[in-house]
Amino acid sequence: MVTAAQPLPLPRAAGVRHLGPNWYACVMGTAVVGSAGVALPGPAHVPNGVLAAFWALSLLLLVTLLAARALHWTHHRDQARAHLLDPATAPFYGCLAMALLAVGAGALTAGRGLIGTRAAVALDTVLFTAGTATALGAAVAVPYLMAVRHRATAAEATPVWLLPLVAPMVSAAAGPLLVPHLPPGGPRATLLLGCFALFGMSLLAVLLMLPLVFARLVTAGPPPTALTPALFLVLGPLGQSTTAVALVADAAPGVLPAPYARGLAVFAVLYGVPVMGFALLWLALSTALVVRARRHGMRFTLTWWAFTFPVGTCVTGAAALARHTGLAGYAVAAAGLYAVLVAAWAAAARGTVRGLLSGELLAGPRPAPAAPAPVTGRTRSGAVR
Repeated sequence: MVTAAQPLPLPRAAGVRHLGPNWYACVMGTAVVGSAGVALPGPAHVPNGVLAAFWALSLLLLVTLLAARALHWTHHRDQARAHLLDPATAPFYGCLAMALLAVGAGALTAGRGLIGTRAAVALDTVLFTAGTATALGAAVAVPYLMAVRHRATAAEATPVWLLPLVAPMVSAAAGPLLVPHLPPGGPRATLLLGCFALFGMSLLAVLLMLPLVFARLVTAGPPPTALTPALFLVLGPLGQSTTAVALVADAAPGVLPAPYARGLAVFAVLYGVPVMGFALLWLALSTALVVRARRHGMRFTLTWWAFTFPVGTCVTGAAALARHTGLAGYAVAAAGLYAVLVAAWAAAARGTVRGLLSGELLAGPRPAPAAPAPVTGRTRSGAVR
């Protein structure tokens, strides 16, 4: 007896099958709105309650995404493995480390008034440790996969390749916030110099990769419209390195001998001024290319979150230079960049919410259109002539 066919059950956790590591950019972009707002110098001040709300939202997003990604690895291990072997997706594993570090640092800046200093230090300690370990793992594992499995060509170079390399730089900028909470002496000096080592590690790796990205841009033309926002990712190592060296210099007095502490303060200015100058140049170039892509029909994708965290690092970098040089121009630049950051976050958040409600952002890749059937010598009735 023939029975009616029963519908096949949906796989468990089907909604997260295509949830990639690029989603952690939402956490980074939200956390930096709070942290960068705290760093603003002078009269450009955002209410503490608003900044704490952004940090709390980033913490909620982090917990939610960690749970969703755990389901992804548990029930869709084949897809997770495919992400690692995909040269366009694997670099986004650097975003996991940066999300942990951004939320941890935000606990000691924007979130301290909400949860208290003791809880903020404990939370940041956990997230900084996990984030730094993940950053170091990504900085080694992703280039290793690119070398032995991905086989990407120079013509395929994109700013996304910078993500696992800049993750240790985020750790270098987050670590100095914990230095005052360690016992005096060796523990403080070890963490501070460790952060400076992470700064150098990331900086040299980025300097090796960045020429490939720039060469591809000027020789092969603009990237596809959907990937054009990724050009803003170059701002990340520029602004974050300026922030990192300034924060290391701020924490050095009383931790390192006087000549080294003074030398770090000088280096923070000598390094940060030219690097932030290049960051403003790249910001102008990237903005022009984004405007061009928008005119050519660029629609919202998750790459729009590239407008947030990298710009936020430039806010903190400009604010650090304002603090170290005393120049009002850097304070004005920090305030202007922060306005850009807030506008970019609003646009990215709005597009993400709409994409989630429509189901478009969590849908799988669309299948390629079927090739047309070959022409045969059959007549309309199906008989061969």
